[in-house]
Amino acid sequence: MGEKNNQPQQNINELLKVRRDKLAELQANGKDPFQIMKYDVTHHSMEIKNNFDELEGKIVTIAGRMMSKRVMGKASFCHIQDLQGTIQSYVARDSVGEDEYKLFKKMDIGDIVGLKGKVFKTQTGEISIHADEITLLSKSLQILPEKYHGLTNTDARYRQRYIDLIMNEEVKDTFIKRSKIISAIRRYLDGQGFMEVETPMLVSNAGGAAARPFETHFNALDEDLKLRISLELYLKRLIVGGLERVYEIGRVFRNEGLDTRHNPEFTLMELYQAYTDYNGMMDLTENLYRYVAQEVLGTTKITYNGIEMDLGKPFERITMIDAVKKYAGVDFNEINSLEDARKIADEKGVEYEERHKKGDILNLFFETFVEEHLIQPTFLMDHPVEISPLTKKKPSNPDYVERFEFFMNGWEMANAYSELNDPIDQRERFKAQEELLAQGDEEANHTDEDFLNALEIGMPPTGGIGFGIDRMCMLLTDSAAIRDVLLFPTMKSLDK
Repeated sequence: MGEKNNQPQQNINELLKVRRDKLAELQANGKDPFQIMKYDVTHHSMEIKNNFDELEGKIVTIAGRMMSKRVMGKASFCHIQDLQGTIQSYVARDSVGEDEYKLFKKMDIGDIVGLKGKVFKTQTGEISIHADEITLLSKSLQILPEKYHGLTNTDARYRQRYIDLIMNEEVKDTFIKRSKIISAIRRYLDGQGFMEVETPMLVSNAGGAAARPFETHFNALDEDLKLRISLELYLKRLIVGGLERVYEIGRVFRNEGLDTRHNPEFTLMELYQAYTDYNGMMDLTENLYRYVAQEVLGTTKITYNGIEMDLGKPFERITMIDAVKKYAGVDFNEINSLEDARKIADEKGVEYEERHKKGDILNLFFETFVEEHLIQPTFLMDHPVEISPLTKKKPSNPDYVERFEFFMNGWEMANAYSELNDPIDQRERFKAQEELLAQGDEEANHTDEDFLNALEIGMPPTGGIGFGIDRMCMLLTDSAAIRDVLLFPTMKSLDK
């Protein structure tokens, strides 16, 4: 890559050749940087800056990438970037010696160097290291871009994340926060007595969600397999097995479109807790989100795209029927037939398909009129049975189920149920899904006989929930697109 976007290719090729020539010269003189096996680092940049009072005048050793170099005769300045940030170093010929200083002058921006010296403050007040030794640890044979930011470069930034992390401090900060978010989730759940488990990614029956799976072939067994679309059916088997509180954080795969909130492989967390219901899952979700925000950001008030959301207040709880009544002015309690539902959909311009039942149309009203308004943390409860094949019916109204979706910023952040544990009812629901499959619904579930067998062994009343970890990371890091919180998002291959 060129130092400037408009630099002629000939110049770039010349600059790249100079770097390779420098490497060849080093190798010819027995100073091949790629032969160096290790370098003992004592401190990182921010550590030195934060503890200047106790480190002033002490010898430290750092290592990192040279990001700038200013040669001024017998003395020079450079900036070294490591995991924590950047620190200046003063490199003087009289301190490092004539030969080493010559080598230093030939080093390039992007080279990885080790540096040993005393901590001091320059006349301008910048905490720096007065180098006694500087060692080339790896030669950079490519040229870092001067600018690597903004919309014009998003494609390159995602494809070459390693350059993005070098050039953009805030990008590195986002991924450090992502790691802390996942650690905080684990700490919270472990503290609540949950056990982390792992279940198969390659499955013969991809169930537990409405999504089209990826398909693959396993040569050893000469069998077609699918990549999992959810974690649900295996985790419920573990509840049957008596593990009581289980969770898994892992990649799942859905053969669907790419947009700012969807990547075909994404991180899902599902957890299941015996002897509770969806109300228990609401309490857990509120507490978990508060804990993670406080741990990672130091506050329960977050700002996303300029909008403040308060995780400290009790989250709103509203049924789907009440939400549609509030935002669309239509009361589905008064709609008693599919014909009535179709009629009101036609009046309101809500498009539906022939196969859609009354409950499906209610959900379409929700998606059309309500979703975008759910900015503050909201539990959207009590979905129609038609769209919830794995959920317990409400005893008071069997057309609806004990389910909620958790919304923030108009996005679905989690989906939870009082889990269906009646194997006879579950078989009927699978049968309805098979009928949908026969009608061409590629997202419907197949009957899973082993899962039904597990339910027949007996599953306690259970609350379960799935959290979209990537969306949680987007909100907590104020990132505009899912690709900004995935280190290596799915990209279309470049033409070879």
